[in-house]
Amino acid sequence: MKNKNPIVQSLLISLWFVFLTFPVMVIRVNTVEDVVEWRWWNMLWVAVGAFLLSFLWRYLLARKARGPRAGSMPIAQRIAGNRKLLVPFLAGLAAFVVVFPLLFSAYQVNIMITALIYVVLGLGLNIVVGLAGLLDLGYVAFYAVGAYSYALLNHHFGLGFWLAIPVGMAMGALFGILLGIPVLRLRGDYLAIVTLGFGEIIRLVLENWNAFSFGPSGIANIPRPGLFGIELSLHQATIYLYYLMIALVLFTVFVVNRLQNSRLGRSWLALKEDDIACQAMGIDRMKTKLAAFALGATWAGMVGVIFAAKTTFINPASFTLWESIIILSIVVFGGMGSITGVILGALVLILLPEYLRAFSEYRMILFGATMVLMMVFRPQGLIANVRRRYEYHGPDEEPQAERA
Repeated sequence: MKNKNPIVQSLLISLWFVFLTFPVMVIRVNTVEDVVEWRWWNMLWVAVGAFLLSFLWRYLLARKARGPRAGSMPIAQRIAGNRKLLVPFLAGLAAFVVVFPLLFSAYQVNIMITALIYVVLGLGLNIVVGLAGLLDLGYVAFYAVGAYSYALLNHHFGLGFWLAIPVGMAMGALFGILLGIPVLRLRGDYLAIVTLGFGEIIRLVLENWNAFSFGPSGIANIPRPGLFGIELSLHQATIYLYYLMIALVLFTVFVVNRLQNSRLGRSWLALKEDDIACQAMGIDRMKTKLAAFALGATWAGMVGVIFAAKTTFINPASFTLWESIIILSIVVFGGMGSITGVILGALVLILLPEYLRAFSEYRMILFGATMVLMMVFRPQGLIANVRRRYEYHGPDEEPQAERA
């Protein structure tokens, strides 16, 4: 009969784990002195670590099974619902954002710019995945299209940064439509495979078409953003780009929030829940999907231009499948459909590895473990999307909107 005692179960698991790792962690053959070394302390550490982790795992699973406590509310919703907390919090956050480049080094500012770039990328992919429910694994292709649009137009025609921004957005939207047309009837895994293939096709074309994209050598000497013709030093250009990214993030949040609460946004949510019912309600699935792909790709194309201006050098190695996975992880980790969650997810997943360089050998292990824990214990993400619902209480009462 199976023992239900969690301590006994954790003890048995630790013994089993010691048995599995014994040849690797305990036995070591010293080929120089031709002897076998027995590292018994390693066995002890493996046993204790496996026992504690197993016990903690069972405790968290039991806590998840009990569900949230009555009256409990996430911190983010508690702050958002309390004006006395929300106003000072936003004021303090705004003050910190403004003075950040003045308090920290250029290296820290560069890291923050990278994080803000991924914030915008995450919000763009959130339109496709979080709102419309279309799993896109080739999102980095639109990012590459925007970057190469600026680099190539500047190299051949001398096009400036500010003129390249709308061009990058238009090219991203065009490629989003080109991707959307052949995948209109696909869903789920099939859609993911097609978009993954599309992203790899774009990367391989850029890598092998030397006459067009300069191949693996890439394009160098891409100009940084200008400020009314004023020559900026590297440090000044970094600070300028930081404030530019802050403005772009605020603009993106405003537009995505308006889209989310618009008629088109409601159509995306209906498409995500049930596309057949969506079509039965008179919503054009073709136009809705194309709009999602085009708008999501528009933001990727715009940020691609900024990425090229930030690094002043691009090549196909900057736009691998791993970038798409990171952006998708940001959306899932933060909370699909949640603007605040995506912003927080991007800051955590991009900034945390940079500040864990002391544990460089274990950074990817920590990254993988964090994603596993999130998917098991909080699959809705850091901040779940809050949807509006309407309740009808009677013929004499008005329908009341509530947050669900």
